[in-house]
Amino acid sequence: MNALFTDAAVEAARAAVGLKPGARVVAAMSGGVDSTVTAALLARAGYDVVGVTLQLYDHGAAIQKKGACCAGQDIHDARTAADVIGIPHYVLDYESKFKQQVIEDFADAYLRGETPVPCIRCNQTVKFRDLLDVARDLGAEAMATGHYVQRADAADGAQLLRAADPARDQSYFLFATTRDQLDFLRFPLGGLPKPEVRRVAAELGLAAADKPDSQDICFVPEGRYTTIIDRLRPHGAEAGDVVHMDGRVLGRHEGVTRYTIGQRRGLNIAVGDPLFVVRIDADRRQVVVGPREALLTRALTLKETNWLGEGGDMAGAAGRAVLARVRSTREPVPGRLALRGGVAAVELDTPEEGVAPGQACVLYAPEQPDRVLGGGFIDTTERAGA
Repeated sequence: MNALFTDAAVEAARAAVGLKPGARVVAAMSGGVDSTVTAALLARAGYDVVGVTLQLYDHGAAIQKKGACCAGQDIHDARTAADVIGIPHYVLDYESKFKQQVIEDFADAYLRGETPVPCIRCNQTVKFRDLLDVARDLGAEAMATGHYVQRADAADGAQLLRAADPARDQSYFLFATTRDQLDFLRFPLGGLPKPEVRRVAAELGLAAADKPDSQDICFVPEGRYTTIIDRLRPHGAEAGDVVHMDGRVLGRHEGVTRYTIGQRRGLNIAVGDPLFVVRIDADRRQVVVGPREALLTRALTLKETNWLGEGGDMAGAAGRAVLARVRSTREPVPGRLALRGGVAAVELDTPEEGVAPGQACVLYAPEQPDRVLGGGFIDTTERAGA
């Protein structure tokens, strides 16, 4: 078969890694096409590749859910791919770490009335902290993943950049990557479009070429996140009031964990004009609703921040113009960094709708829109017109 795509992808991988052939590189292998192709390209580029797969959970043989990251079938697929590529492969049992740092955190966030992003938490803890330690213990000079982002060396250190393929860009989910982690990480697929990655897999005869991408949160059966929360935190299903922002009690709900900011369906109230969830008061077990315009946010504060830009930290960069991305499905919008009572904040030039605590706000550089400056988890919001 013509290896046109593979040859070009190997050169791209070699450039992305930037190490001499023979250097040891750990490849994080989930069993999917992206991580499989990453490992294969590294091996073709002449690196000493070691594949590592994390066993993250087991829902009765991973509930037989295809495409769920590092479930039973996926571990088998990763092991088989490593054999085909011709590299050593290890499976590490991280179930307890994953449960504590990702699943438990996910449930607790909903109890607080937040809308969490567990993929960010997983990258931040299990994958880019714990697994990096393993990679170093194995004598690796770098660890490579199949994420669609790019890394570039600059005078002030490594920079995190958006992927060349906007439709696949995963920079929102990697904002918490620290400078030290970024120095060690490599992303060989960041400059490639996804269709080309699948073509490479086909050229190399990898079974993952036709494997579908995972669409849901890996540990949530059939996309029903309440199933997990009800099992771990059953008191989250305690009933409470649906309250209009003007103070009127409009009805009852079956648990604050069933609602997110901006939600319109499932409120089971009829008052004429459309109403949306504008705030969740978990302490009072209240779901607060209001008109659509009440969803507009002009400023927000951040917690658990990470800064990859100039100035040392986010506080030192106060006043800097930024592009702020408040949800993974939205494009960044202009704003400015600020300090409010010593807490990092972002003031938006134009109000954004449905900004939810618990989601990430990822910041990019206006003068270099592909560069990730950092970000944080949204803590509080300030309503436009308040």
